[in-house]
Amino acid sequence: MSFSSPEPSAQLAIVLPCYSPPAGWAANILTSLQRLQTLLPTPVPVHLYLVNDGAEAAVTAADIELLQDALGRWFTYVTYATNHGKGHALRKGMAQVQEPYCLFTDIDFPYQEHSMAAVYQRLVESGADIVVGVRDAAYYAHVPPARRRVSRLLRRVTRHVLRLPVEDTQCGLKGFNATGRQLFLRTTTQRYLFDLELLLLASRTKHMQVLSQPVELKPGIVFSRLNPRILLTETTNLLRILSRRRA
Repeated sequence: MSFSSPEPSAQLAIVLPCYSPPAGWAANILTSLQRLQTLLPTPVPVHLYLVNDGAEAAVTAADIELLQDALGRWFTYVTYATNHGKGHALRKGMAQVQEPYCLFTDIDFPYQEHSMAAVYQRLVESGADIVVGVRDAAYYAHVPPARRRVSRLLRRVTRHVLRLPVEDTQCGLKGFNATGRQLFLRTTTQRYLFDLELLLLASRTKHMQVLSQPVELKPGIVFSRLNPRILLTETTNLLRILSRRRA
């Protein structure tokens, strides 16, 4: 499999945090990127930034070689030994981005490629700084009960307490222009509630335009159960974020 580079520089970056990737993840990335490029409105080189968040043996030299051979200069690999969490990993990757537009998603590319193309197109056509993927009701049929309850609780907090412009803060597909990316780099949450922190920061930043875009999951996506220890940590992070709202 090979990827052509019709323009002298990439216009779109995709940042993927990697901690516990599924089997065949590297080949799946290449297939998904190939599908995505056929859906973009014009031929757009896509620069992949992969961040190994202390994944140890889950990421092999063969995986990296496969991606490097296929993507060439459109592939950047960031790795470090200790797991810090998704928020930390995304900041590490997004700090490397040079392209004018940037998306992040999960290592298994769980959202339909046409949804990713729609987020990118909305960024370009609207001039928005941040485009937030918003999941429909069908999403909740795919997640374990504990995750479903946490997601719905966060939506209520977003709507009634924080009054943010986008109710679904936790969708794992978001897009940024350079201004939105710089705001993302100001977040500090290490693990899962970095999205909520980001949108709270955006709501307090003058002239920051945030738009939503409906997105769809791929069929057959399986979500992991919430680790009780992580749930406790994220509860602490939620309280910290809420206290920043009153500061």
